[in-house]
Amino acid sequence: MAASDRRMFLKRAPLMATAAAAAAAAPSVARAEQAGEQPVKRVRWRGGRRPERTPMFSGVVSYGNLLFIAGIGAHFPGDIKAHTDHVLNEIEARLEEAGSSMDKVLKVNVYLNDLADYDGMNEVYQGRFGPEPGVRTTIAAAGGIPGDSLVEIDCIACI
Repeated sequence: MAASDRRMFLKRAPLMATAAAAAAAAPSVARAEQAGEQPVKRVRWRGGRRPERTPMFSGVVSYGNLLFIAGIGAHFPGDIKAHTDHVLNEIEARLEEAGSSMDKVLKVNVYLNDLADYDGMNEVYQGRFGPEPGVRTTIAAAGGIPGDSLVEIDCIACI
Protein backbone atom coordinates (compact mmCIF):
# COMPACT_ATOMS: atom_id res chain seq x y z
CA MET A 1 0.00 0.00 0.00
CA ALA A 2 1.42 3.37 -0.99
CA ALA A 3 1.97 6.06 1.66
CA SER A 4 -0.74 8.27 0.12
CA ASP A 5 -3.22 5.36 0.21
CA ARG A 6 -2.34 4.72 3.87
CA ARG A 7 -2.91 8.38 4.74
CA MET A 8 -6.30 8.38 2.99
CA PHE A 9 -7.27 5.19 4.82
CA LEU A 10 -6.25 6.65 8.19
CA LYS A 11 -8.23 9.82 7.48
CA ARG A 12 -11.32 7.74 6.70
CA ALA A 13 -10.93 5.17 9.52
CA PRO A 14 -12.84 7.17 12.20
CA LEU A 15 -15.73 7.73 9.78
CA MET A 16 -15.83 4.03 8.91
CA ALA A 17 -15.84 3.08 12.62
CA THR A 18 -18.73 5.45 13.27
CA ALA A 19 -20.66 4.01 10.33
CA ALA A 20 -20.05 0.47 11.61
CA ALA A 21 -21.34 1.43 15.06
CA ALA A 22 -24.45 2.98 13.52
CA ALA A 23 -25.05 -0.18 11.50
CA ALA A 24 -24.66 -2.28 14.65
CA ALA A 25 -27.20 -0.07 16.44
CA ALA A 26 -29.80 -0.41 13.69
CA PRO A 27 -31.23 -3.81 14.79
CA SER A 28 -31.69 -2.69 18.42
CA VAL A 29 -33.23 0.59 17.26
CA ALA A 30 -35.61 -1.30 14.97
CA ARG A 31 -36.65 -3.63 17.82
CA ALA A 32 -37.27 -0.66 20.11
CA GLU A 33 -39.38 1.09 17.46
CA GLN A 34 -41.43 -2.09 16.89
CA ALA A 35 -42.07 -2.28 20.63
CA GLY A 36 -43.29 1.32 20.56
CA GLU A 37 -40.19 2.57 22.37
CA GLN A 38 -37.61 5.03 21.17
CA PRO A 39 -33.99 4.40 22.13
CA VAL A 40 -32.61 7.24 24.19
CA LYS A 41 -29.15 8.74 24.28
CA ARG A 42 -28.01 8.64 27.89
CA VAL A 43 -24.82 10.23 29.15
CA ARG A 44 -23.39 8.23 32.04
CA TRP A 45 -21.44 10.55 34.33
CA ARG A 46 -18.61 9.12 36.43
CA GLY A 47 -19.93 8.66 39.95
CA GLY A 48 -23.43 9.49 38.72
CA ARG A 49 -22.93 13.27 39.02
CA ARG A 50 -23.03 15.73 36.16
CA PRO A 51 -20.00 18.07 36.12
CA GLU A 52 -20.54 21.69 37.15
CA ARG A 53 -19.30 22.99 33.80
CA THR A 54 -20.29 21.63 30.41
CA PRO A 55 -17.54 19.19 29.37
CA MET A 56 -15.95 19.07 25.91
CA PHE A 57 -17.18 15.50 25.45
CA SER A 58 -18.90 12.72 27.39
CA GLY A 59 -16.80 9.81 28.61
CA VAL A 60 -19.54 7.19 28.48
CA VAL A 61 -22.75 7.32 26.44
CA SER A 62 -25.38 4.67 25.84
CA TYR A 63 -27.93 4.51 23.06
CA GLY A 64 -30.37 1.65 23.23
CA ASN A 65 -28.30 -1.37 24.19
CA LEU A 66 -25.02 0.09 22.87
CA LEU A 67 -22.40 1.66 25.11
CA PHE A 68 -19.72 4.01 23.77
CA ILE A 69 -16.62 4.68 25.88
CA ALA A 70 -14.37 7.59 24.91
CA GLY A 71 -10.64 7.16 24.57
CA ILE A 72 -8.82 6.60 27.84
CA GLY A 73 -5.09 7.19 28.24
CA ALA A 74 -2.55 6.77 31.03
CA HIS A 75 -1.06 10.07 32.12
CA PHE A 76 1.79 9.03 34.39
CA PRO A 77 5.39 7.91 33.90
CA GLY A 78 5.68 4.26 32.90
CA ASP A 79 6.19 1.82 30.07
CA ILE A 80 3.68 0.56 27.52
CA LYS A 81 2.71 -2.42 29.68
CA ALA A 82 1.90 -0.25 32.71
CA HIS A 83 -0.04 2.19 30.54
CA THR A 84 -1.99 -0.56 28.76
CA ASP A 85 -2.87 -2.29 32.03
CA HIS A 86 -4.07 1.00 33.55
CA VAL A 87 -6.18 1.87 30.51
CA LEU A 88 -7.79 -1.59 30.32
CA ASN A 89 -8.59 -1.48 34.05
CA GLU A 90 -10.25 1.93 33.56
CA ILE A 91 -12.27 0.65 30.60
CA GLU A 92 -13.38 -2.37 32.60
CA ALA A 93 -14.49 -0.16 35.50
CA ARG A 94 -16.54 2.08 33.19
CA LEU A 95 -18.12 -0.92 31.45
CA GLU A 96 -19.13 -2.49 34.76
CA GLU A 97 -20.43 0.81 36.15
CA ALA A 98 -22.73 1.00 33.09
CA GLY A 99 -23.91 -2.61 33.45
CA SER A 100 -21.68 -4.18 30.79
CA SER A 101 -18.42 -6.14 30.80
CA MET A 102 -15.23 -6.76 28.84
CA ASP A 103 -16.89 -9.84 27.29
CA LYS A 104 -19.60 -7.62 25.74
CA VAL A 105 -17.18 -5.34 23.89
CA LEU A 106 -17.89 -5.31 20.15
CA LYS A 107 -15.24 -2.88 18.84
CA VAL A 108 -11.96 -1.53 20.19
CA ASN A 109 -9.72 1.19 18.79
CA VAL A 110 -6.14 1.25 20.07
CA TYR A 111 -4.00 4.31 19.44
CA LEU A 112 -0.27 3.88 20.10
CA ASN A 113 2.17 6.72 20.53
CA ASP A 114 4.82 4.52 18.87
CA LEU A 115 4.13 1.43 16.76
CA ALA A 116 7.27 -0.11 18.30
CA ASP A 117 5.10 -0.64 21.44
CA TYR A 118 2.70 -2.95 19.55
CA ASP A 119 4.08 -6.22 20.97
CA GLY A 120 4.25 -4.92 24.56
CA MET A 121 0.67 -3.61 24.35
CA ASN A 122 -0.50 -6.97 22.94
CA GLU A 123 1.11 -8.87 25.84
CA VAL A 124 -1.12 -7.02 28.30
CA TYR A 125 -4.17 -6.83 26.00
CA GLN A 126 -4.26 -10.58 25.24
CA GLY A 127 -7.23 -12.25 26.93
CA ARG A 128 -8.62 -9.13 28.60
CA PHE A 129 -11.77 -9.18 26.46
CA GLY A 130 -12.64 -12.83 27.06
CA PRO A 131 -12.42 -15.89 24.81
CA GLU A 132 -14.30 -14.19 21.93
CA PRO A 133 -12.98 -10.62 21.76
CA GLY A 134 -14.59 -8.00 19.56
CA VAL A 135 -12.97 -6.53 16.49
CA ARG A 136 -9.99 -4.21 16.92
CA THR A 137 -8.15 -1.53 15.01
CA THR A 138 -4.66 -0.47 16.09
CA ILE A 139 -2.82 2.54 14.72
CA ALA A 140 0.13 4.71 15.64
CA ALA A 141 -1.24 8.23 16.17
CA ALA A 142 0.59 10.80 14.04
CA GLY A 143 1.86 13.51 16.36
CA GLY A 144 1.47 11.39 19.49
CA ILE A 145 -1.30 11.01 22.04
CA PRO A 146 -2.41 13.97 24.18
CA GLY A 147 -1.13 13.96 27.75
CA ASP A 148 1.99 11.92 26.96
CA SER A 149 0.16 8.60 27.23
CA LEU A 150 1.79 5.75 25.35
CA VAL A 151 -1.60 4.27 24.49
CA GLU A 152 -5.23 5.40 24.28
CA ILE A 153 -8.13 2.99 23.88
CA ASP A 154 -11.83 3.51 23.19
CA CYS A 155 -14.57 0.93 22.67
CA ILE A 156 -18.17 0.12 21.83
CA ALA A 157 -20.00 -2.53 23.85
CA CYS A 158 -23.46 -3.98 24.46
CA ILE A 159 -25.21 -3.44 27.75
